[in-house]
Amino acid sequence: MSVTIYDVAREANVSMATVSRVVNGNPNVKPTTRKKVLATIEQLGYRPNAVARGLASKKTTTVGVIIPDISSMFISELARGIEDIATMYKYNVILSNSDQNKEKELQLINTMYEKQVDGILFMGGNIHQDHVDNFSSSSVPVVIAATYDETNTIPSVNIDYKKAAYEVTQYLIENGHKHPAFVYGQEDIKKRNALKYEGYKQAMDESAVDLTEEYIVNTGYSYEAGIEGAEKLLALKERPTAIFAASDEMAVGVIHGIQDAGLSVPEDIEVVGFNNTRLSTMVRPTLTTIVQPTYDIGAVSMRLLTKFMNKEEVEEKKVILPHRIIERNSTKPKTGR
Repeated sequence: MSVTIYDVAREANVSMATVSRVVNGNPNVKPTTRKKVLATIEQLGYRPNAVARGLASKKTTTVGVIIPDISSMFISELARGIEDIATMYKYNVILSNSDQNKEKELQLINTMYEKQVDGILFMGGNIHQDHVDNFSSSSVPVVIAATYDETNTIPSVNIDYKKAAYEVTQYLIENGHKHPAFVYGQEDIKKRNALKYEGYKQAMDESAVDLTEEYIVNTGYSYEAGIEGAEKLLALKERPTAIFAASDEMAVGVIHGIQDAGLSVPEDIEVVGFNNTRLSTMVRPTLTTIVQPTYDIGAVSMRLLTKFMNKEEVEEKKVILPHRIIERNSTKPKTGR
């Protein structure tokens, strides 16, 4: 049987309250008594029961983090920001993968409630009314990260996806590309991609160029989807001179699809991505992309959640972080700019 707080108290000849104060770092314990209790804890191999402590304090110092795809480099960088701030504020993290499946997401949320987490950080596809109803049915605070909430009711941390896509499309148009192509994922899975499409379309509308539907490719949201998108665009009678992909992973697929066809990036076709994950500097040529502060989104969302969990004052529940374009070798150097 596991060693209990009662066993430690009996062996050290102190009260269970004294053992509890030592375990929880309470300064109101004599140094000699603290030393004796710590020695007994080490001798018996006692490990405090987090569940029991949580029941007593009504806090488990545990945060549930629900992510859509643990294999995504974007998500892994975001999760690192979450973990670092959670550690700083002495919270443990339970990480769960939802596979972007709404039913699984709702199931995982309920599982987190059952584990009595102090808060939930949610990253996923779209926020549906089912999510909102679920979150509002519990007193557990929730923050969403890099996830778009059309209901505008849940505290969140994002960038302005529409504006970022508008700026990168405008960047390509200003660089002499009359009609950049756009490769993106399914907007019914990720509302963010629909916002990127809206930004792309706004820039194209302002350029007074009629949209060519063939230049807008909705393939998916992966490296393989990027390759597929490149193949479709290269098969056109008049192929585009520039391609904007909705993620770095897709952009790498686009680059490799172009190279597999015997063409060169950026000499034949320029390519721009989105997110600025580590992939953007690992691919050759290195990728011009939108810098989304991925780590910061995770860190800021976790800090926002700690404020809610500790009932601190929160001035801004909808946080929009800055973005920018970083130029690398997948686009041609521009003189005079």
